[in-house]
Amino acid sequence: MMFLLTVFLIHSSSIVSAATAEQWRGRSIYQLITDRYALPEGAATDTCDPGAQTWCGGTWNSIRNNLDYIQNAGFTAVWISPVNQNYEGPRTAYGDPYHGYWIADVSKTNDQFGTSDDLKSLSAELHRRNMYLMIDIVVNNVMATSTTPDYSSYFFSDKSYYHPYCPVDWGNTTSEENCWLGDQKVALPDLDTRNAAVIKHYGEWIQNLVQEYSIDGLRIDAAKHVQMDFWPTFCAKAGVFCMGEVFGDNSIEPVAHYQGPQSLDSVLNYPFYSGLVEAFTIPGPNNITTLVQIIEESKQKFADTGLLGNFLENQDLPRWHNQSVDPQSLYNAMVLTFLMDGIPIVYYGQEQGFSGDSDPYNREPLWTSNYEKTPAYELISALNKLRNFFVNTTNWTSQQTEILTISPYGLAVKKGDIISVVTNIGSPPQNGTHIVVPTSYAASTPTINILTCQQWAIGAGGKIDVEYTKGGVPVVLVPASLLKGSGICGATKTSSTNGLQFSSSIQTMSISFSLVLRFALLLFFTLVYVL
Repeated sequence: MMFLLTVFLIHSSSIVSAATAEQWRGRSIYQLITDRYALPEGAATDTCDPGAQTWCGGTWNSIRNNLDYIQNAGFTAVWISPVNQNYEGPRTAYGDPYHGYWIADVSKTNDQFGTSDDLKSLSAELHRRNMYLMIDIVVNNVMATSTTPDYSSYFFSDKSYYHPYCPVDWGNTTSEENCWLGDQKVALPDLDTRNAAVIKHYGEWIQNLVQEYSIDGLRIDAAKHVQMDFWPTFCAKAGVFCMGEVFGDNSIEPVAHYQGPQSLDSVLNYPFYSGLVEAFTIPGPNNITTLVQIIEESKQKFADTGLLGNFLENQDLPRWHNQSVDPQSLYNAMVLTFLMDGIPIVYYGQEQGFSGDSDPYNREPLWTSNYEKTPAYELISALNKLRNFFVNTTNWTSQQTEILTISPYGLAVKKGDIISVVTNIGSPPQNGTHIVVPTSYAASTPTINILTCQQWAIGAGGKIDVEYTKGGVPVVLVPASLLKGSGICGATKTSSTNGLQFSSSIQTMSISFSLVLRFALLLFFTLVYVL
């Protein structure tokens, strides 16, 4: 009987959490590095130097104990850095594996960040809050300190599981897939993901990982360095949403062909990021035209722009404030990442105006900010509140963004009934600078700028005229009648949980179904035992 109950419990645990791409479409993600997000209570807060490239003390428990900061900003998912066992040995030329990407044995968790039960507790707490957990995973490679490593310490413990060493010939797809990333000091031995045994064991591993820790989604590191046809089988085994890193520039084609049934549900939207940098950084080219071209071409070439990961910062790039001196450039660009097609992603510290350059300086400790509710944090909260309301009450996510107008100073876009007018002029007031926006609304239709709660009436001919006499602030307009029930700008608020009525109902139905199935399985096994 105990054997039957064990089988039942193992099977039922796999039913509870399996978030689909469609369920992720309406989420917003806060990305963090476990070691740098929060410290255990009582730990010294003044000893973390990003340049030292070593551990600073963040854990899974300290994330769990500081989730209010993320949830209160309106985020509905958290993406954490890799959780698997990393290199354990003397300090390397590039420091210690505080970031989690130097994989040794994927079948084990990284005890630097806590126990297996600690990770399960984090997952459970996120789900209690109706939030999703996304885990960063590394599949392409392991880590070594030479190009002739001892393979016996790895999960894949035989040399035959790996490609022979060769340096990457960038621009050659075969070389990018088969040769080793890293260098002579820190080499990244490349798994042969065409090897049948590797495919089998990786499938079993990811299925077990997702089920054991109730993971809702995966962010896949270096996805383009694995052959494309590996991913459908792998992600089917995982049974959850898969978003891949396909590092690139503003070229769409090399990134877009990794999204779709032939590869992954989603990719990080590097072309969009590149366009935002060109359009909004100050000083910068202020190239709105290139951004518009990227937006329009993306509609044609990506399988589903609504599932792409929109971002302004991550652990591989200089912080936005390192590239742009004017805070309004961040605010305007951020509006587009939240209110256009795609899933918004905010890298921890972006909301605090961190300004680190590339790795390792863009991996600052968040606790030095005292978790202040900065203007950027408040803007994110407002954008999430609006986005969550429309996600949960309308078909907003299924409506494609349209460009209403462009000018040398910015552009206006409309997704569903939300109009966003953004500019690249920066903070100083500019008398005589304005953007005229045609809309589909009748003259005198009352709209609300949800960032200031000021009422804007649609002008003659259905147009609005945004002036910048007080500086280049973003404007987000919604017909006043559509805010009823939102709690935004004085509108009556309806009862909800974490602003997730619709998403929560899906999760509730899923859990209810799983409970029914559990009961049926238990009854079945009991009858088998009795008979």
